[in-house]
Amino acid sequence: MYKLWIGNKNYSSWSLRPWLLLTKLRIPFEEALEPFIDAPVQEDFKRFSPTGKVPCLVDDTRTIWDSLAITEYVAELHDGIWPVDPDARAWARCISAEMHSSFQALRGSTPMNVALRVKMNPPSDALKRDISRINEIWTESLKRFGGKYLCGNTFTAADAFFAPVAFRWQSFGFVLEGAAEEYARTMLAEPAMLSWQQAALAEVWQDKSHEDECTAAGTIIEDLRNAFKQRV
Repeated sequence: MYKLWIGNKNYSSWSLRPWLLLTKLRIPFEEALEPFIDAPVQEDFKRFSPTGKVPCLVDDTRTIWDSLAITEYVAELHDGIWPVDPDARAWARCISAEMHSSFQALRGSTPMNVALRVKMNPPSDALKRDISRINEIWTESLKRFGGKYLCGNTFTAADAFFAPVAFRWQSFGFVLEGAAEEYARTMLAEPAMLSWQQAALAEVWQDKSHEDECTAAGTIIEDLRNAFKQRV
């Protein structure tokens, strides 16, 4: 069985991608969560990850790090990671690679924090361009393949790679248009996404650097961790 090392579910967008993909496709794995700490380099993570970062997948004697590498490794051993149709598969790989390598303004200005609701500062031009591109990719994908997911009616790696954007939209409320907004709502209603969210709200760890990023991004108007604690 695979062992998937991940970081805090409240913060770690990179961890969400392979976790969601494996969970949604019912590929068995053992979850190993290592919380972030206030340190410039996560030295403890080097016990299991050569880069000291998550996610990191261990398969027997093999260690695979980086979310895209993990996806491609698992795709060699399991069906359903990428679309069956060649056109859809090529498209899925392109948009996943773009998500993996781009959108620095989106990452920096709207860091993933599942628990918080934030009134954003006025977006920079770079952030506006990133949000516009997200709208474009999602709208074109849904139109091109005519399904509830980005490449049709079957969940694939492309959806896993864009899943953190749905959480960011929920937290920061930036503008998504038409079909793109409906897609974000579809993703947030996924049982696996709801499970991740519930676990994120229940976490007891908080990392100052991640929290400070959200404070810099705007005004915190709600912290759902407090509401979760009151319920339980």
